[in-house]
Amino acid sequence: MTRLGYQIPNFTYPDVGSAGLFEVVARQAVEAEESGFDTVLVMDHFYQLPMLGDPGNAMLECYTLLAALAQHTSRVRLSALVTGNTYRNPALLAKVVTTLDVVSGGRAQLGIGAGWYELEHDSLGFEFGTFTDRFEKLEEALQIITGMLRGTRPSLQGRWYAVHDAINSPAPVGRIPIMIGGGGERKTLRMVAQYADESNIICAPDEIPRKLAALDEHCERLGRDRSEITVTYQTSVCIAPTREQAQREADEAVARIPELAARRGGLICGDPSDVAAVYQRIMATGVDGVTVNAPANGHIEGRVRLLGETLAPLI
Repeated sequence: MTRLGYQIPNFTYPDVGSAGLFEVVARQAVEAEESGFDTVLVMDHFYQLPMLGDPGNAMLECYTLLAALAQHTSRVRLSALVTGNTYRNPALLAKVVTTLDVVSGGRAQLGIGAGWYELEHDSLGFEFGTFTDRFEKLEEALQIITGMLRGTRPSLQGRWYAVHDAINSPAPVGRIPIMIGGGGERKTLRMVAQYADESNIICAPDEIPRKLAALDEHCERLGRDRSEITVTYQTSVCIAPTREQAQREADEAVARIPELAARRGGLICGDPSDVAAVYQRIMATGVDGVTVNAPANGHIEGRVRLLGETLAPLI
């Protein structure tokens, strides 16, 4: 399971078109693997998110990309952060993730969430529904997917999905971990306690202890061994050999993609010592690890490597 994950959140890079795009993405994954990251994760979206760019900016399909990255890496786990449940039938998703596991030699991980980007749904014809609808769908999907990934033939006649003796063959190479993304204390963390191996949370750092306490309570109520669940915390960073260079690269990214300005205040920015000090404080909150993205400068050769070499000793 993830302790130190590198997420690739954007695919719009200076002077890089479609023909050269995968090379830049694959280089980031290779640098991540070689520098100490244990998981490489990509977005599962079709439009760029509003806090990361214009909807028309480049966005590669998640599972096609992960399968390609499997051929350029050999050790890191490969995952979405996170799959939008509303985009795929759950039985199909179980097959997709199992296929990723087979082609990667047992390195697939399923990251999943309820889905939230309404513009994407409306534009592309995916049913969005209400908040309650999406969480009901996620729970039914987890019942189907966990059964198929764990070697049973699940049957379900639910409100949203129906399967009968659903076969998943070939089986995964190993046990595919399930990560649920989101920090909702009533619904999301309860589903983590019931179905998942990992929780990936996004919140203010001072809220982390409350999230962990909520997960503890759900585990106790459901009879789940809390030690079986890994909790990672999502972060964004801009690292460079010097503090001044990191700040300059962050400013250049905002000038290039104005939407990033909204993330500037939450961006961990600096040289290796600056960045390490922040992550030491994050780890002191009680999380088991972190997922990290570098939307400002991850595309620059050597930056992901520097990030991994900085963070791996702390995790």
